[in-house]
Amino acid sequence: MGRIRVGPARVPDRESPEAAVELLLEQGYDACEIDFESGFWMDYPWAERLGELAREHDLALSVHAPLFGWVGHLEASGRKWSSALGALDRSAGIATACGAELVVFHPGFLLGRSREDSVAAVVEQLALVRERLEGKGRAAPFGIEVMGRVNDFGSLEECVEISRRIGWVRPVVDFAHMHATSDGAFLEAERFREALELADGVLDDGAPFHIHFSDIAFANRNETKHLPYGEGTLRADPLRDALAAFDRPATVVSESPDEASSQMIRTALTG
Repeated sequence: MGRIRVGPARVPDRESPEAAVELLLEQGYDACEIDFESGFWMDYPWAERLGELAREHDLALSVHAPLFGWVGHLEASGRKWSSALGALDRSAGIATACGAELVVFHPGFLLGRSREDSVAAVVEQLALVRERLEGKGRAAPFGIEVMGRVNDFGSLEECVEISRRIGWVRPVVDFAHMHATSDGAFLEAERFREALELADGVLDDGAPFHIHFSDIAFANRNETKHLPYGEGTLRADPLRDALAAFDRPATVVSESPDEASSQMIRTALTG
C-alpha cells in the first residue's frame, strides 16, 4: 500500500502562506489543493513562499484551475478559448512557482459532437496548451477531472483515454461524481478498486493517484451538491481498502463543505 495523503480542496487562509501552512499542519493534513475555481487570488511571490513552506513541512500541493479554463472548444479561437488558455497558463505558472504536482482542469462539453470527436478536440487543444507552457518554462503535469452528470462529457473512461493519448495528463478520479453518475453504486471496495485500476493503467511509475472525495447528493444520476460526511451513502473506508491493493501513493482531496467532514474522511483513510 502506498502512502495516502489527505488535504482540503481550498487553502485555509488567504492572508499569508505562513498562516495557511500552520492551519494545514494543525488540522493534520499533508496535502492541499489551491482553489482557483472562482478565479485567481494568489500572486506569484505568495505561491513561491507557499511552496517553500510546503517543501519544508512535506505538504503535497495541487492547483485547481478556474472553471472557465476548460478545453474541447468547438474551435481553438475566439474569446472563450483565449480566456481558457490564459487561465490554464496562469494556473500552470502558479503550480510551477509553488512546486505543485498537478493542475486540475475540467474536460469541457460535448457541444453536439460525438464522444470520440470530443475526446479528439480535447487532445488537440491540450497540445496547443502544452506548446504555450513549454515556451514559458511552466509545463506542469495536468489532471483531467471526472465529471458528475451522467450525460455530460468527462466520464472516467473518457478521462483515462485522454490521459492515455497524452502522457503529461493524468485522470483525476472524483468518487463523489462517479457515485452520482452510477446512481450510488460505490459502496464496496471492489467497485473503487476497478476504477483505480483504470487510472493506474495510464499513470507513470511513482505518480500518485489524484482523488477528489466527499459525500454527495444526486438525482437522476446527476450530482446536486456535496454533503457533510455521513448524510449520503459514499464512505471512505472502502476507498482505503481499495487503495491497499496498489503500491501507488495517493493524494485525496476532500471537497466536503465543512471541516468536520474532512477530518472524518482523513481519519478513515489514514487512521
